Amino acid sequence: MSALVLALAAGAVIGLALGALGGGGSVLAVPALIYLLGFSPVGATTASLVIVTLTSVTALVAHARDGHVRWRTGLLFAAAGIGPAMLGGALAGRIPASVLTAAFAGVAGAAAVRMLRSRPAPEGTVTVRPTRAAAAGGGLGAVTGVLGVGGGFLAVPALVGVLGMRMRNAVGTSLLVITVNSLAALSMRAGTVEGLDWAVVGPFIGTAILGAWDGKRLSVKVSGPTLQRIFALVLLAVAAFMLIDSLL
Repeated sequence: MSALVLALAAGAVIGLALGALGGGGSVLAVPALIYLLGFSPVGATTASLVIVTLTSVTALVAHARDGHVRWRTGLLFAAAGIGPAMLGGALAGRIPASVLTAAFAGVAGAAAVRMLRSRPAPEGTVTVRPTRAAAAGGGLGAVTGVLGVGGGFLAVPALVGVLGMRMRNAVGTSLLVITVNSLAALSMRAGTVEGLDWAVVGPFIGTAILGAWDGKRLSVKVSGPTLQRIFALVLLAVAAFMLIDSLL
């Protein structure tokens, strides 16, 4: 199967995940770029940030129209992660590929377990402590910079499990966090963007954006707890595959 066809198919799936789940795009994009399209781990993490940034902006607009973005909490969460994301982005190129892969798998697996164990937040307004939002955002920013992920697969569990946000609001708010963190991490990887294979990355981005709109429509039809379980199970499967690969 040609690289173009694989890029189009992978982009559609990743866009669907971002639109419906508010995350999972980068945690799926990085393995797809490495195992399906032959990118190096460093190249894959950079390409993933470009893909996820552009796709997240598209999905963010759609969720914001429905009032599912908590702007104040999201901006605080994201602002706390900008510095750590930039530092992590600068350090990423110095970390061995096998270590990056294993770390990626470990973080994804931990996030999935937390999602499966967390209980849905009660209906009504949730009071978020600024210090908790800032601490969670800072940690997420560091992981975003090092692992080349937008952070949605960690932002959603943090917004739900740590800050007590309802799943549907967490999905929309995480897209704001992803956009800010990805841009911060990309600013430290500017030199590696020019070396990407745009004949593959371009179509990947195009179908991801289209998939994000379909994912948004899907999120309206599926309950929050169901989305949460689906998200967690996908993360566990990806984490297990990448961990096994890093050990072989």
